Amino acid sequence: MKRAGFLAVAAAGICSTFLLSSAQAQQVINLKIANFFPPQAKQAKITQEFGEELKRRSGGRIKVQHYAGGSLLTGPNMFKGVESGVADIGYTHVYYTPGRMPVSEGIGLPIGIPTGWVGAHVGNDFYQRVKPKEFDSVRVLALHGNTPNMVISNRPVAKLEDMKGLTIRAPGLQGDIVKALGATPTPTPMIEVYDSIAKGVNEAVWAPYETLKTFRFAEVAKNVTLVWQIGSAFPFYLAMNKRSYDSLPADLKPLVDAMSGEYQERFALMWNEIDLEGRAFAIEKGVKFIDLPEAEAARWQKAVDPVIDQWVKQIATKGYTEAEARGWIAFLRERIKYWTAKQIEYRIPSATGPAEVRPEALAK
Repeated sequence: MKRAGFLAVAAAGICSTFLLSSAQAQQVINLKIANFFPPQAKQAKITQEFGEELKRRSGGRIKVQHYAGGSLLTGPNMFKGVESGVADIGYTHVYYTPGRMPVSEGIGLPIGIPTGWVGAHVGNDFYQRVKPKEFDSVRVLALHGNTPNMVISNRPVAKLEDMKGLTIRAPGLQGDIVKALGATPTPTPMIEVYDSIAKGVNEAVWAPYETLKTFRFAEVAKNVTLVWQIGSAFPFYLAMNKRSYDSLPADLKPLVDAMSGEYQERFALMWNEIDLEGRAFAIEKGVKFIDLPEAEAARWQKAVDPVIDQWVKQIATKGYTEAEARGWIAFLRERIKYWTAKQIEYRIPSATGPAEVRPEALAK
């Protein structure tokens, strides 16, 4: 009798454990992803795809609601919103919260990021190497730089002197770069730049190729000066609320980790693709493109050196040393060289960067 009773209790325990495990396996996790880009933008579509693929590869155990266009969180509110759990996952860039991520802001220095693909890999390498504590309150799923900014203007800019007095939309650190080049930066909201150029309030915008189409700048600014030799990028990141990640079942955490790595590359290719689309649209609109000769590019590089020096001094007031900051810059430049060589080797086309990665060269 005792043995029978023991077996009955054991069987009941096993059954309970099985039912509990089964219930856990069937539990649906609902996640919210926020993105400030409009729904039609590829930056929004790629985060939506991330959510859809999470659902598919989890067998429906993860369901995601995607909020684009700032409908849940705007760009400036994204980090705090993810940190507090308003959104489980959010996508934005560090310059929306100036001073909040001082180390990562260094990715956007004018250090010569030539293409979006290179910028994405360089940004990720930097995060993996430095692991800045400014992101400790969230879980970073991906961090990358976007495509390099250019001078998109209503009059030609062929040499450094042409920048003098030019009124250019360029906020934050990007404004410091523009100022060092002799122009006058303005903080005009991006959504207002088209009208400001059309009305002559701004004469130019410091922005990537893709904006020629996504913001239709090619309709009001008919000149583009490629300055990838001082390529400065916006450090973008996809971050997840820590509690949301920690509460995932043990077998789903590796899925999120694996997909984060995969989408790091998808983001890299996406930035290249939208730049090429912007370039094609600009060609249709009769925009003229100006490439800086090597000697002229060297003058621009020298002109922005003070911006880098100033950032090094500022970071030294945030609990770091100038030696650390110089080391980070050296690492970023080494990674730029490495990934540029890889892009040439892999024959990945870009609208900017050295001649070897331009579509015309790769078509031969």
